[in-house]
Amino acid sequence: MEIIKFKTNIDNEESLSRVAPYLDKEESISRWKLDTGSIENILSVSGTDLDPQRIENVVKQAGFKAEIIRVIGIGGKDL
Repeated sequence: MEIIKFKTNIDNEESLSRVAPYLDKEESISRWKLDTGSIENILSVSGTDLDPQRIENVVKQAGFKAEIIRVIGIGGKDL
């Protein structure tokens, strides 16, 4: 299981509801969560064989930005 964290501009519930269907459709993502309480609106994504560029593109398709800030490999803590 991999975990990748992204800095985003998804900063409220309305924005979250717009991006959620895109993240839910991505097959490589098993789980995700967004921390809108943090200054960087951190999106944490877990799954197998995650491609950071693909996830950035998925977020972009929903009209938002995502910038990778950290990758945690197998055995990393859960989201």
